[in-house]
Amino acid sequence: MMFRAIDIWRRVNDSEVVRYRCFQSLRTGRYCVQSADSYRLPDNLNQERYLERQYIQLLIEQAPDERGGAYDTLEAAIEAHDAEFNPPR
Repeated sequence: MMFRAIDIWRRVNDSEVVRYRCFQSLRTGRYCVQSADSYRLPDNLNQERYLERQYIQLLIEQAPDERGGAYDTLEAAIEAHDAEFNPPR
């Protein structure tokens, strides 16, 4: 199965962003989020290297649409990911 990688960025505040590591299945056209990585100032190069290795490792271990489900839009995939990993308190 083939996937197109799509990065979506969300600005949290003046010193933090989140990068959603998304994929689109070329077979179905549906979207999924494999992970969401937070970056804060000051920049941490070791963290960036770790997150990149983890991104590839997760893709090798399991198809991303199996890991978190597949959705018709990127927005729906991100909302589902946020609901699962950042539930309201």
